[in-house]
Amino acid sequence: MAAETKLSHTAAMILQAIHAGYVYGFSIMEVTGLPSGTVYPAMRRLERDELIRSQWERQSIADAEQRPPRKYYKLAAAGKTALESSRKRYPLLERLFPAEETQQV
Repeated sequence: MAAETKLSHTAAMILQAIHAGYVYGFSIMEVTGLPSGTVYPAMRRLERDELIRSQWERQSIADAEQRPPRKYYKLAAAGKTALESSRKRYPLLERLFPAEETQQV
């Protein structure tokens, strides 16, 4: 995806959430207020467009917490660039969940 490509508000919110430290699907849904039927398809598109990358956590970690494994997301270099241009397009984006309030994994 070209850096000048404009992201939808939904995609920009997801990138901002990941940047702010909400790095797995359910936490992104909670902070954005978007439903799973919006978040997960958008994240698949963002990953396909190489704006984010994902990695499954180890099964042993999930087992220790008695839950299914989580897929963790992080911004790729192109995602950081796209997020910066999206902040110009959506000026309130960073105020929704600033990076200073980064969540701990």
